[in-house]
Amino acid sequence: MDDRKLKILAAVVDEYVRTGEPVGSKAISRMEHIKVSAATIRNDMAALEQMGYLEQPHTSAGRIPTFMGYRLYIDELMTLPELPDDEKRRLDEMLGGEDTPEELLVQNAAAALTELTQCAAVTVNSAPRFSVISKVEVIPTGKRIYVILLITSSGSIKNKACRLEFDLNHEQLEFFTHYIEENLSGITVDELSDEMFDKMVAALSTYMVSLSPLVRGICELSEDLRHQELTVRGGEKLLSCDDLDKTEVVRFIEHKNDFTGILEDAFSGIQVKFGSENDSFAIGNSSLIVSKYRKGGRDAGSLGIIGPMRIDYKKIIPYVDYLTQKISSIMSGDYSTDEETAEPDGFVN
Repeated sequence: MDDRKLKILAAVVDEYVRTGEPVGSKAISRMEHIKVSAATIRNDMAALEQMGYLEQPHTSAGRIPTFMGYRLYIDELMTLPELPDDEKRRLDEMLGGEDTPEELLVQNAAAALTELTQCAAVTVNSAPRFSVISKVEVIPTGKRIYVILLITSSGSIKNKACRLEFDLNHEQLEFFTHYIEENLSGITVDELSDEMFDKMVAALSTYMVSLSPLVRGICELSEDLRHQELTVRGGEKLLSCDDLDKTEVVRFIEHKNDFTGILEDAFSGIQVKFGSENDSFAIGNSSLIVSKYRKGGRDAGSLGIIGPMRIDYKKIIPYVDYLTQKISSIMSGDYSTDEETAEPDGFVN
C-alpha cells in the first residue's frame, strides 16, 4: 500500500460520503490533490478492491468503501477538523448549564446528537452501579403492606411494595431499619449481591425471619439499579435509512438492552465499530461511534450514535467527543477547563 493508493482510498471515502453514489476514476482525477491520470487511478482502485478496501456494487459502476476501507480511513487517513467556537457555544446551549441534573444532561446530549447528525443517539448510564446506598426506608402503607424506599448517592430512587404475614409493631420496624442501615450503609450498588442478601436473611433470628420478604425486596431493587439500560433516541432515523436493513433495525430496537456491553466495552477516547465486523451487533451495514463520559475519575456512562457506514465521520466524531468531555467536566465540577475537544483522545478498534 503506497501513499498514492492511500490518497485515492481517502478520496473515494470522502466523495462517497458526500454523494452516496459509487465513485469512478474520472471523479477522482478531477480532484486537485490527485495528480495522476484516470487510467492510473483505475488501476489503483482495482488493486484496492483486490485488497478488500473497495468494492464495485455493479459491473459498470464506480467503487464504494468496504468496512475495511472505512476502518483504514478512520484509523490512519482521516484528519479531524477543529470545532469552531460558535459551534461549541451551540452545543453548550443544547446541553444545558452547570445546574442541569445529570440525567437531563445526558438526555440533552443525545437529543443534540440526533438533531445534528440525523442518526440515532444511544446512551448507557453506568453511574448507579458505583453509587453508594445512602438511605433505606420501610413505610407502612396498608394492612401487612410495606413500601421499601431505596435512595443512592447519585439520586436514584427505587421503591417496591412488599406484603408480610403480619403487621409490624413500632419496635419491629425500628429493629429492621437499624439492621438494614448497619448492613447496607456505605455499600456501593455494584457490591450488592445475592450472596450478601442470603447472609442477611440467614442472620435474622427465628423471630424476625418473617421479615425476609423485605430483604428480598431490597435485593430486587438493587438488581434494578445494577441493570444497565441502553436508551435509543431517534430510532426512526434508522428505520428511514435506505442503507440499513429494516428487519435488523427493528430487531435492534426491540432487543436493545442485549447490546449494552458493546457501549460499555468502550475505552477512553472515541471508539468506532462497524456492524459488518462485529457479529454481536444486530445491524449489519451500520457504524457505531461511542465515547465514555466520566464523573470524579470514574466511568459514568457512554454516549454515541448509530447510523449507516456512509456517514460523515469528520463531522460526527468531534461532536461526540466534545459532548462527552463537556458532560464529564460538568459532572466532575470542573467548569474552568477550556474545551479543547477538537481532537479525540484516540480510536479503539
